[in-house]
Amino acid sequence: MLASVVAGCSSGTAPATSSSPGVGIDVGQFAPPLRGITLDGTPLDIASFRGHPILVNFWASWCVPCRSEFPLFRNALVRHPDLVIVGVLFQDDAGSAKAFVTSFGASWPSVLDPNGALATAYRVVAPPQSYFIDRRGVIRSRQIGEMTLDDFERQYSAIGS
Repeated sequence: MLASVVAGCSSGTAPATSSSPGVGIDVGQFAPPLRGITLDGTPLDIASFRGHPILVNFWASWCVPCRSEFPLFRNALVRHPDLVIVGVLFQDDAGSAKAFVTSFGASWPSVLDPNGALATAYRVVAPPQSYFIDRRGVIRSRQIGEMTLDDFERQYSAIGS
């Protein structure tokens, strides 16, 4: 499984939504705490977004599929104004990430994860890896690998109502 996820990141192909044990936090569980400092130096605690549908996206500036997802996420925020997106930088440096965010017009916050604690808590194996969290803080779906518009809308429907 790890080889297919890593291959998916480097090649831009999208592994299917995963429900494999041991990869990612299980659907139906409360999301692990997510606290950190954003790229612009602001403290962020995902608990402050309780009551909103949340997409947590682990990404990196060197990840080819992440280049396709950022425009999808930017457009999703227009279609779903109640959605909160929180990015988590995966094994990348802040300078490269800031340039990436600027070039893709990303308006949502991205949290630094310098020691990998957030990636470990969410059992991230490679970017992109995303979690759809409902208004109560429960993970309703996860996407391992690149997300398409159809993937997004199908999974958003589990948290957006």
